[in-house]
Amino acid sequence: MPVFEFKGLSEAGKAVTGLKEAESPKTLRALLRKEGVFLTDVLGQADGAGAAVRKAGASATAALSKDVNLRKFARGRVNTDDIAITTRQLATLLHAGVTLVEALSALVDQVEKEQLKRVLSDVKQRVNEGSSLGDALQHHVKVFGNLYVNMIRAGEHSGALDSVLVRLAEFTEGQARLRQKVLGTMMYPMIMAVMGGGVLVLLMTVVVPKVTKIFDDMKATLPWTTRTLIFTSNLLQNWWFVIFPLLIGSIVALVVWTRSEKGKPQFDRLILKAPVLGGLVRMLSVARFTRTLATLLKSGVPLLTSMDIVKNVITNSVLADVVDKARDSIREGESIAAPLKRSGEFPPLVYHMVAIGERSGQLEDMLVNVADSYESQVEVRIGALTSLLEPLMIVAMGGVIAFVAFSILMPILQMNTAIQ
Repeated sequence: MPVFEFKGLSEAGKAVTGLKEAESPKTLRALLRKEGVFLTDVLGQADGAGAAVRKAGASATAALSKDVNLRKFARGRVNTDDIAITTRQLATLLHAGVTLVEALSALVDQVEKEQLKRVLSDVKQRVNEGSSLGDALQHHVKVFGNLYVNMIRAGEHSGALDSVLVRLAEFTEGQARLRQKVLGTMMYPMIMAVMGGGVLVLLMTVVVPKVTKIFDDMKATLPWTTRTLIFTSNLLQNWWFVIFPLLIGSIVALVVWTRSEKGKPQFDRLILKAPVLGGLVRMLSVARFTRTLATLLKSGVPLLTSMDIVKNVITNSVLADVVDKARDSIREGESIAAPLKRSGEFPPLVYHMVAIGERSGQLEDMLVNVADSYESQVEVRIGALTSLLEPLMIVAMGGVIAFVAFSILMPILQMNTAIQ
């Protein structure tokens, strides 16, 4: 079996060299990872003579580095979690004294998601040719985003790239956690609604027609609930080829309208005015606005550039337009708090805290405090909604099934009474 000479990192971040038997470089990487060495480079194969002696000396220095515990990425599209993990790993490697090109090479070797591997390979090549990391990432701005690229450039300019990368990783991980909580809350009622709809369609198209044939034969006067049930069942059975395309077409038309230039602002304004949901969307937008702006400013990105980036981070077009107008006001010499207050769209706590931060010179810290506060409120609101939605969905489904059962049983009971 060949013996490979390798370079790696110890727990203390020191460079480690040694030799190890392995069938291939890929096997070597896996073996070293299990033994506690993060592989950064394979120097080549060593001859068998004396290899065991040097290998024994090298193995004594191996230790597991928790900071650079690389996960295998699943194949497919690059998502926020991939970016966060890669960013934290890159920060750890740079903090350990590894050069940027070596760190990128190590990440390319470890990543198994093909798209991310191609992106990192291209970034490494551009950096190796003399480009800055920010300029190299700019070619893949659709993957990383403007916020990421601008923060990297600010970190390179200030000489604190590793610190900026850590901040970026924390920001990305936090946003991913918040999004997962929101999606998790939405997923339960959606699943319940789909299941309930499926059960209802099954009842109307299979069960109800068989039962109502009895009523047709008896030619008895039926209660209005039973007549409604039979009408709905016949409608679904006889006109499903019209109803379902019409339903799908309406959904598609609504989605297209909400994404159009005229429709999106109207839809977003309706969402903000909606009870319960409007408050949650506003809190999410405020949390994202303040957290993103604080992260950018702490990383050294200029205020106007930061406001331009933050505008694109907010998904609600009404609030994004407020940020855009605030940026124009700031360019003319006005404070941040004043246009936010004039808009009437941001809660008083936000513009008051921003104003205090501007006066005291602690704007970033105040923004972080606001972000922490609203993220906590979002979590509380989501928990309350989840607790409320579960019984509501159960009651709604139970009510529908009870209506069907009542509509079927009522005529039968009436006929029994008449016979007696």
